[in-house]
Amino acid sequence: MKKNKFLMYLFFMLVGILTLGFASTNEAAEKTYKIGTDLTFAPFEFQDSSGEYVGVDVDLINEIAKEEGFKIDLRPLGFDPSIQGVQSNQLDGMIAGMSVTKEREKTFDFSDSYFDGGIQMAVQASNNDIQSYDDLSGKTVAAKVGTQSASFLEENQDKYGYSIKNYDAADAMYNALNNNNVQAIFDDYPVLGYAITSGQDFKLVGDQQESNPYAFAVKKGENSELLKKFNAGLKKLKASGKYDEILNEYISTGSDNATTTSSSISEMKKITPLKDSYTVVSDSAFAPFEYEDADGVYKGIDVDLLTRIAELQGFNLDMKYIGFSAALQSLDSGQGDGMIAGMTMTDERKANYDFSDSYFDSGIQLAVAEDNDDIKNYDDLAGKTVGAKVGTESSDWLQSHAKEYDFDVKNFDTADQLYDAVKVGSIDAMMDDYPVIGYAINQGQALKTPIERESGGQYGFAVKKGSNPELIEMFNEGLKELKQTGEYDEIVNTYIGNESSSENSNADSVDESTIWGLIKNNYPALLEGLWNTIVLALVSFALALIVGVIFGLFRVSPIGWLRTIAGIYIDIIRGIPMMVLAFFIFFGLPGMTGITIPDFAAGIITLTLNASAYIAEIVRGGINAVPVGQMEASRSLGLGYNKTMQKIVLPQAVKIMIPSFINQFVISLKDTTIISAIGVVELLQTGKIIVARTTQSSYVYLIIAIMYLVLITILTKFANRLDKKVK
Repeated sequence: MKKNKFLMYLFFMLVGILTLGFASTNEAAEKTYKIGTDLTFAPFEFQDSSGEYVGVDVDLINEIAKEEGFKIDLRPLGFDPSIQGVQSNQLDGMIAGMSVTKEREKTFDFSDSYFDGGIQMAVQASNNDIQSYDDLSGKTVAAKVGTQSASFLEENQDKYGYSIKNYDAADAMYNALNNNNVQAIFDDYPVLGYAITSGQDFKLVGDQQESNPYAFAVKKGENSELLKKFNAGLKKLKASGKYDEILNEYISTGSDNATTTSSSISEMKKITPLKDSYTVVSDSAFAPFEYEDADGVYKGIDVDLLTRIAELQGFNLDMKYIGFSAALQSLDSGQGDGMIAGMTMTDERKANYDFSDSYFDSGIQLAVAEDNDDIKNYDDLAGKTVGAKVGTESSDWLQSHAKEYDFDVKNFDTADQLYDAVKVGSIDAMMDDYPVIGYAINQGQALKTPIERESGGQYGFAVKKGSNPELIEMFNEGLKELKQTGEYDEIVNTYIGNESSSENSNADSVDESTIWGLIKNNYPALLEGLWNTIVLALVSFALALIVGVIFGLFRVSPIGWLRTIAGIYIDIIRGIPMMVLAFFIFFGLPGMTGITIPDFAAGIITLTLNASAYIAEIVRGGINAVPVGQMEASRSLGLGYNKTMQKIVLPQAVKIMIPSFINQFVISLKDTTIISAIGVVELLQTGKIIVARTTQSSYVYLIIAIMYLVLITILTKFANRLDKKVK
């Protein structure tokens, strides 16, 4: 009996060991690694015409994973975000045409080199005159601005006697060579090779200049098993010839008549514009997608993308930066032909708008103060307070996960309030769109993102349902071209990458983290906003005085129907909130009449109507404050009603009304801030635009508060002196 029990026990133990062994083997075989890569760096990684990521890097890592028996979760995040992902342990490794440098070897462990880069010269395929650098004497040679190729040309210009032209983008440089505006071009040789493979009628000539090799990277001291697998798989691919097959698919020297492969870049289709100019509306302060720089010029991902697409497709563009809500209403009323403003495509919006292809895949991410080491995952949020902006995807996500992770949610109206709350410690963490957080960090906000971002919605360019279909088609074709040439990635990385963008690193700019720096960098914009505020207040108040006095006199008229008209007018205007009135005049009336009203004019009309209703009541009150006996005495002496009002009642009433007029003018001056809702850039809106760029809300609003205080004090003193003179 004991023997049978022992044998049974031994049997089950062996079965268990075998089961664990198989489970362990399967688990090892099914190990999945998260690998980051660039968004667009042809021919190493890019999207083909079907939207699939292909390229040397993509094909290599897929083949190596197949050879070594592991799975990959490829994350096309962009070069800089991939670096961040590896460093924060959100990614296991990255492959993105990454050069091995001494600086990078301090923080990364690299694989064996899988590609030896270098720069190369290319000429027209029919050009047999240029065989080497010595043949460049007297010729014009081109490179892209700021590249290693451009540096090489500068260093060797005197030696070989050529002229240099620099271009911002590859397509412009290629066109220059095709049109014989330049006789040779220099670029990374695999990029030129891919251009040839994709149909460019070039060939590579001259000696190739060496540069740092490309390698697969993992975080220093981690994922050594992944590095070993990559090296082992790379050796097998090179031995089998598969490595050469992958390279030859994407890179050609132009020595043979290479045809375009299935993964080559498709040619952009030119769409014929149906209008002389297209008005596209946008947000006024949503960095890094659209914002105003220190020189008053609008920049950002949306701005640069649409401007470049307009150039590629050949249509004229009129951009209006009026705020997100105002832009939506402008699109609805037909004042805007299209809209680009970091607008998430939702089912509800698709019912009213036609959208382009997605131009940005957004996501939300948690951020904490830079010195906060207590929060490393969502479980660490227990008992903490987390903030988000009202009505955003971040707020919805926090609300739906608050019970799961046991944190409290606090909502804020604007981004600057949210960031200030983290800064002063009133909340422990915050959540926002990841590019917005990335831009804030680049601008100096002391934040960090300890947790991998959550996937979010897609941004799209929009037109009103059924309107301007050619504009959507032009956007899609231009966007596809930008992604294929790599310009799209350059634009996005300019604003979201690790390194601050060129406008932020400008050596001539002043430190905007101080009040003096903010004033020095932004005083032209602040003065312009102040001037707009003064003009709005003065013009509207002057017109309101005329309208208000007329209706005020109607209110005290002996003619009944005049009193009725004035009463109805005053009740309607005073009964409608001024922001609603502004929206109706700017958005509603054009939709009803088809007549477009400029935003500044709509602002003046709104302020005039609003102030005139109150001035009418001031006039009525001033006239009624004159003792009624004076009217009766005048009438008994034979003076008519009009003569009595002109000679006796109004002179006394004006003196009574002046203090109220002064008070109403100050109110009108303050009310100009409401007009910013329809896109008028007055002083407060100017401040919001500066905050969007600098994230220095406390100092900016302090400066604006002081400007309002000084302005109102000066005007009040002047008005009081006028009051004394009149009396």
